[in-house]
Amino acid sequence: MLIKSVNGKSPIIPDDCYVAENATIVGEVCFGHSCSVWFNAVVRGDVNSITIGNKVNIQDGAIIHCTYQKHPTVIGNNVSIGHNAIVHGCTIKDNVLIGMRVIVMDNCVVESNSIIGAGAVVTQNTIVESGTIWAGIPAKKVKDIDQSDFAGEIERISNNYVMYSSWFKE
Repeated sequence: MLIKSVNGKSPIIPDDCYVAENATIVGEVCFGHSCSVWFNAVVRGDVNSITIGNKVNIQDGAIIHCTYQKHPTVIGNNVSIGHNAIVHGCTIKDNVLIGMRVIVMDNCVVESNSIIGAGAVVTQNTIVESGTIWAGIPAKKVKDIDQSDFAGEIERISNNYVMYSSWFKE
């Protein structure tokens, strides 16, 4: 793994997090507990800050970045960032699933208890309402989520990634 300071700012990664051997974490990045950063993922807090909550999984090939002098990136708790997703200069609140190959652009807000479907592009300044599924290019609201099923599913995914990371810590 490459964990690197930039301009005197170093990543903060609690001991209970897992970072794959070829993941990169740079600059002003602060992780919560029980997070995982998977193979070939990049978390680049070189031009602004990145704050990540508890039980966040950043899957293989994902890129988390921010916008110079404009937009930090803030990720809440129990968030899954899918394989090869790009999350850039935005806010993602709690209990969110960002699907594979999703792009979330600058100054977007993805409210809690939401899903961004695989391959979607959430364009700059978009607000994704809580409890909704968005998909497409550009991403649009597809439907409301049945919250009775949703909370358990997001928790299950977050817990699974904590379990998977334990396999690699041994």
